[in-house]
Amino acid sequence: MAGAQCCSNPPTLDPNSGAGSVEQLGGLSTYISGSPNSKFAVLLVSDVFGYEAPNIRLVADKVAAAGFFVAVPDFLYGDPFLLNDNRPILDWLKDHGTDKGLEDAKLVVEALKSKGFSAIGAAGYCWGGKVVTELSKSTSIDAAVLLHPSLVTLDDIRGVNVPIEILAAEIDEITPPALVKQFQEILAARVHEVDSYVEIVPKVAHGWTVRYNADDEAAAKSANEARNKMLDWFFKYLK
Repeated sequence: MAGAQCCSNPPTLDPNSGAGSVEQLGGLSTYISGSPNSKFAVLLVSDVFGYEAPNIRLVADKVAAAGFFVAVPDFLYGDPFLLNDNRPILDWLKDHGTDKGLEDAKLVVEALKSKGFSAIGAAGYCWGGKVVTELSKSTSIDAAVLLHPSLVTLDDIRGVNVPIEILAAEIDEITPPALVKQFQEILAARVHEVDSYVEIVPKVAHGWTVRYNADDEAAAKSANEARNKMLDWFFKYLK
């Protein structure tokens, strides 16, 4: 995850972006979008740039428009990675481990369950992909989606216990296609244990689903296609 791709094309953070609102959930400041009367919730776990990135909030709003209650917590406690603060990504990661992210995610899931949602899905981007993979080793969530994940190992995939979709990039030094193909082989061998779908999306790079320029029509189209595949997965396994 220490490669340049992890931090390429960083977003301009905006705490006021999105159509939703920021509330407390599971002890964390959380961007909320969608009706609390929905029966189905989706947890989005961001990359290292955090929950104020406009594109992940746009994803939340689009998923909410499809009938889900969506939560994007601030797992980074107001300290997202910034390229201009002279702090190397490896130093930043020491203070923002995915193990802590997992602990917090479990609390958020419990908070969602306490609100009465009958099914909960989780999607993770880059750093968040590791958190969601760890969540998927239990049955605390009902479906998982990993989008250009980082830090995920073969043993992690062997431990997955819920339906999982992996959308990976063809151009990815962090989780390269060769590793993703191994993920696919492991899941294919477990076809009678857990449903899965793995795709290496051609001509896109790590981060393509949330770190793109909205004025770039081709990039936006690829991101929208990934979001729709994620939505289809949640429709299939949550509703």
